[in-house]
Order: sequence, then structure tokens, then C-alpha cells
Amino acid sequence: MSAKKCSVHASTTADRVAFSDPEVRVEGRSKVSGRTKYAADIVPPDTLWAAFARSPHAHARIIAIDLTAARAVPGVHAVLAADDIGRARFGRQICDWPVLAVDVVRFVGERIVAVAAVTREAAEAAARAVRITYEPLPAVLDTDAAMQGDAPTLHPAWEDYAFPAFEGRARPHRPHPNVQGTFVRAKGATDLEAVFARAPHVFEHHFETPRQHCGYLEPRATVVWIDAAGIVHVHTPNKQPFGLREQLARAAGIPRERIVVECTAIGGDFGGKGLTLDEFPCYYLARATGRPVRAVLAYSDELRDGTIRHQSTVVLKTACAADGTFLAHASTVRFDGGAYAAGKPRPNLIPGFGYGMIAYRVPDVRLEVSTVYTNTLPAAHFRGPAETQTFFAWETHVDMMAAALGIDPLELRRRNVVRDGETMLGGEDVPHAMGEQVLEALERELARSPASGTRGIAFITSHTGGGKTGLKLRLHADGRVEAITGLADQGAGAFTMLQRVIAHALDVAREQVTLRQANTAEALTDPGAGASRVTHIVGRAAEDAVAKLKARLASGERPTSTEPLEVTGEFDSDPPGTAHVADYTFSAYAIDVSVDKETGALTVNDVVLVADVGPILNPLAHRGQIDGAFVIGLGSALREELPIDEDGRVTTPSLGDYKLTTIRDLPPFRTVLLDAAPGDGPYGAKMIGELGNVGVPPALGNAIYNAVGVRLCEFPFTAERIFTALTT
Repeated sequence: MSAKKCSVHASTTADRVAFSDPEVRVEGRSKVSGRTKYAADIVPPDTLWAAFARSPHAHARIIAIDLTAARAVPGVHAVLAADDIGRARFGRQICDWPVLAVDVVRFVGERIVAVAAVTREAAEAAARAVRITYEPLPAVLDTDAAMQGDAPTLHPAWEDYAFPAFEGRARPHRPHPNVQGTFVRAKGATDLEAVFARAPHVFEHHFETPRQHCGYLEPRATVVWIDAAGIVHVHTPNKQPFGLREQLARAAGIPRERIVVECTAIGGDFGGKGLTLDEFPCYYLARATGRPVRAVLAYSDELRDGTIRHQSTVVLKTACAADGTFLAHASTVRFDGGAYAAGKPRPNLIPGFGYGMIAYRVPDVRLEVSTVYTNTLPAAHFRGPAETQTFFAWETHVDMMAAALGIDPLELRRRNVVRDGETMLGGEDVPHAMGEQVLEALERELARSPASGTRGIAFITSHTGGGKTGLKLRLHADGRVEAITGLADQGAGAFTMLQRVIAHALDVAREQVTLRQANTAEALTDPGAGASRVTHIVGRAAEDAVAKLKARLASGERPTSTEPLEVTGEFDSDPPGTAHVADYTFSAYAIDVSVDKETGALTVNDVVLVADVGPILNPLAHRGQIDGAFVIGLGSALREELPIDEDGRVTTPSLGDYKLTTIRDLPPFRTVLLDAAPGDGPYGAKMIGELGNVGVPPALGNAIYNAVGVRLCEFPFTAERIFTALTT
């Protein structure tokens, strides 16, 4: 990035200084030399290619499937439909997504028939030769239509789907049969309307956000094969291999012990590879043919059925005192979950809690979140899976209130920011709330850096994720230390972080510590990358392993030439019977823009991010996470969108249409990093992965308003959208 960077550190300790030495990525040499194996590089002997016949309809009943011509294509070894595989379904929580469509198709591009052939060309020819007769059904393409009383029920058999979290007990109540999941949280007054009625000022605003693709460089790929002992081997870029093992075991009806998942190198993720699809049909093709089967998707496939960000509708209502103090807040957040809820990792089947106002003190709150079935692309996670939508709405809402009250936007935020010892919406204690310090640092930075255009700001906080994990640590007689983990490094530098933490804790050179990513048969269970939790929980498990190793050495145990000294490190962020203490990280953006009133063209002149980061373990990777998150946020805010037409088809089916941000699009970007309060990670480290992208859309929207006086409550902020607002 051709941007000026600066860092301001509020404090240092001996531990923090120790991590400022140059960073060498554990896997770096292998990647730059081309030796790293991605899933598409795995080709066992006699491997067959997979291809799929897909639905051209958003919603239709399958009347008949004729596989005769497909099976006659030379080189074809298997052609399978739902009746051939037992009508299997999969999902991370609820198993509502059929491996191959069962009776009904629910979105354009849904897989109906799977083919395995000796070449890709033969497989694709056979897929095209499949003949399917449909009865079109009314398509429900948005959440408003889905929630009407006369809307067709898209999943009439919902109660019959496997839903392990609720096995043996009542499932959550759904207010409408097209609701995937709901979440309601409240604090303070039970009669919120009475608070609104007596408040001096009440503001209500409506916001929309689009579907978006994660934009990872490597399209999904997988290889599945079954050995002579009946063990299923899966090579995959799925970043949660133990989760995939559970999902495949449920879908296929086989014990998890008969499945070995090998996580290959991951060519980018950004939230999108917690759910991968190809392993399931490839398993059935491998079972049918007795040969390895590989699927390597094109990017057009990714944009047609890849993991996407939920489109959302957000309605916010806030009561304020005359001085701008927030008195009460109500929000209704509705996410378009698409045709299936299988990609949701939460049992309540929502992408996130929608706490857009969580960085602020609001005594009386009611929050209602729902996810709804529609006949569109199934949605799952994308970096900041619910926060991008809800923080855009809330931080725009704050600026709108500030303008109406005649209060400086930064000052309004400062008056209401949560402080040390106060509690969040869920009752979580915040022992080190750095929000006020972040806002003060932003104000200082803006005072010393005159704007060339007009600025807008946004202020957010993000919670470090938790979980339970373990790893093995082996000390060899020659002094080598080997860490064995089931963690998938999706590109953020997790293996390097582990090496540095272990080496520092043992006071040995980093070169003495090696990392080995083991498969699910050997490694200890790990929840996988996601929720900005890896440094927190895996780093702490590494510290636990080092402590145990030191204890055994202190007791006189030593490794031998044939038997290394092995310990198991474990960490659980929320063990039973303990109170949860939240680790929140705060950040603020100020973005300087110019807008051409004649065309609506937007130029971003300058960006500054102030972030509460804690001690930094991987300096280079840490900067990469901040820079990369900003790029994602900029693309989300300015150009990326997956619109659908009246037939439910995506109208940006290629990267020529779906325009990702590139290096040429980047403005000068500066950071101010505050290191004053420790976090929950090793040596006090805090999360950074989902901190930098979420604040970009609201800061840009606020800057546009300040520049030309038009308020956009929907992004991306294309020139066309800005021009329309200026001229209507």
C-alpha cells in the first residue's frame, strides 16, 4: 500500500518490546517459492472431475430428471441426483441445505445433479446433458415479500430438518414460517414507548445494505477419496476442519472417526470459508465411483452460490436529551438469509447480534434481529458478518442526530461513549473501555492534519471472540520444539503468532520452534479461524502448553533421542461456572472526500484510523490486517454489490461486473495505534481482524453528507447513487 503509516504507542513493557523484532512468516518461503499446496493442487492418482447441473429458476418444483444422455457422455463414471444419495442435507447448525436439490429448487444456481468424469470437459458436458422438467413456483425475492401473510412457505418441512443444538427439546419460536432465526434483547425500561413519549427529541431512520461477496483470491476447491479401510479423506480450504468433519458425518450418516479432514493452504477467506459446499457431493461421487473426486470452481460459480454477506434492512429509533445524551434506543434488524440457513454458525441462525450502538451508554434498549428465508443466494459470514450492516446504520444515525441537535458529531459521540466499569447491552463488564481515548486521539490527529476536502467520522467497537481449543507441544532431545495444531491459518499469520509466542515464553530462538498443521485424526479439536478469536484462544493454549512443559522440566523430566517430551495445552475462554468479562476493542475513522456535484463522482483524499490495539505480536501481519480490512471496507462502501434481477439471477456474474477494490483505488491511509490497556490474548494482545473494515461505510457516508448535503442511507456509494440524490 502506497500509504503513509504512523503509530503512536501509549505504553510499553518488556514483553511488548520483545515482539517488535522483524517478522518472518512461518509459511512465507513456501508460498513465495510456489511449493505451497492449495486444494486445487491436490490430485491423487485416478482422480475424477466433478461438475453440476444447476437450477435456472429461483423457485420451482422438480417434475422429472432424465440422466440418460448425461450417463452416455464418454468418460463419465457417475451421475447422481437426490434419489441416488438418500436425500442428504447439511449445515453448520441446521441441516436445511440439500446436497442435491430434493423435489424443489430454491435459488438460481442450486445444484440438482452431480457428475464425475475423467476430464473437466467431460464432466461439464454431462452436466449440460441432464434434462430436468420444472414447474415454476412463485419466487420470494426480498424479506418484505417473504414476511407477508400469504407468502409461500419456502421450507414446509423445517421441523424435520436435523438441528443438533435443539435435539430433544423444543425449537425456537418463529413468528413466521419463513423466518430462519430470531434474537431479542432488552435492558432497562420495559415500556420503551413511554420513554420515547416523554423524551425531548426522538429520531427514527431507515437503512439498507447490499449482498456482497467475500472476494477471496482462491475459488473453492476440494478433493475427496475413500481408502481401502473405508476412511473418508477430505482435502479442503475450509477454515474450520473439525466443524466440516461434523457436518459431513451428519449428512452422510457415518461416524466422525471415519472422516479425516486435511486443511490445505487457504488462498484468502475473509469469513467466507467457514462453509464450503463441494465436499458433500464429492463424497457421494467418490463413494459411487471408488475413485478420488475433485471439484475446482470458477469465479462465476463463486458469484452464483458462494458465501455472501447478508442483505439487510435496519430501522433505528433513539430518544435524546437536549444535550444529546442518549436516553433510549429501539432497533429492528432484518437480514435476508437467502434460500438456506446452513451457513449460520450460531444456533439462533442469525449472522450476529446487531449491536450497532454497543460502544455507547444507552440505559433503555430493545433490539430485535431476524433472518428470513428468500429465494436468493444463501447468505453466511463475511468479515464483520452483522457489524458492517448495523454499524453503518447506527453511525449514520448518530451523525443525523448530531446535525438535528446542532452538536459536533465527535462531541456527541464523546458525551455518550461507554467508559470503564460500565456494562454493555448483554450485561458484559468492560474493565478497560478505551473509547474515550480513541476519540480524543482522533480529535488531536484531525487538528494537526488539515483536510483537503470534507471529512466524515465513524466510531465502532468489536468484541474478541472466544472458544475452546488445544494443541500439542513436543520438546525433542536436540532442542527443537514442535507445536502440533488443528488450526487453519487462513492467511492472517496465526502460525507465525504461535511460533513467536512459544519462542518468547520458552526464551528460545524462533527458529527452534516449528509448527505443524495436523489433520483431524491427529490434532486436538479446534473451533477454527473466525470471530477474531485465534490469537486469543490458540495463543493462550500455547502459553498453557509452555507452562506445563516448564513444570515437567523443573521436575527433572527430559526428552530422549526416541521419546520427545510432549504436553497438551488447552484454553477455554468461557469455562462452565465463570462470569464472562468482555474484551472490546475500539476504533474510529476519519475520511476526507471530495464530491463532483456535476457527476456524483467521489474522490477519497485521505483516511486516518485510530485503533485501540494492545501489544502487537506480529507487527507485519498486524499492519496487513489493518490495511486489508480498510481495503475491504472501501470496496464494500464504494462499489461491491450482488444485485439480483426480477427472476432471482445475480446480475454481476463475473469479476468484470463485480468490481473488487485494487491497489490503484487506494487513498493515503494513516493509522494511530493506542496501546494502553491489555486484552485477553497472550501478553495482553487484542483482536484486530474485524476492526478495520466495519467503520469505513458510515465514515464515507457521513463525509458525503458533509461535502454536498445529501444523506445516503444505503451503500455502495456509487457515482450514480450520489448523482441521483443530488438531482432529486
